Amino acid sequence: MSLLEPGPHALASLVTPDPGAIVSRKVLAEAGGRVVCFAFGEGEGLTEHTTPFEAMLVIVEGSARVSIGGGSWEVGAGELIALPAGIPHSVHALSPVRLVLVMIKA
Repeated sequence: MSLLEPGPHALASLVTPDPGAIVSRKVLAEAGGRVVCFAFGEGEGLTEHTTPFEAMLVIVEGSARVSIGGGSWEVGAGELIALPAGIPHSVHALSPVRLVLVMIKA
């Protein structure tokens, strides 16, 4: 179920980076997956964790260091990176960053 009204939405209007914080807003939630918009203040991040399903990060603005299974990449605006199921990963904002997380459960 979409949690947004029909029509276009600027990501900047959904989540705004806040120094010292991580802001999130779920925009789609279905049994088979969900889509969440995030804004990280510079230096903020998600510590290493695993998920039992496939996911993808799409960086809309700013840049982040994404570590996956021992590898590490700087991912910037306009780029995406896959997060395989069961592989440890973390995200660290190198600047204020807005991103979209797409999770596929089925």
